[in-house]
Amino acid sequence: MGKFEGIEKIGLRDKKTGKLKAVYPYKPEGADDEIIKAVRDWYYQQNCSAEDELLNLKVDFLTDNEIKSQN
Repeated sequence: MGKFEGIEKIGLRDKKTGKLKAVYPYKPEGADDEIIKAVRDWYYQQNCSAEDELLNLKVDFLTDNEIKSQN
């Protein structure tokens, strides 16, 4: 079972501060490595200068409070 299996919302989180940077707008599907690649590719497509930012971000699931604040 993968880390993201059954997770509805994921996003990119700052590795140092733990703050949520971006919410992936699609439902995560596939194996963990496929999901991570899809999220990182999506973020990069939003802004090509995001390449440097991606070094400090990790793909992570949203907490219940973060999900509620998105609605």
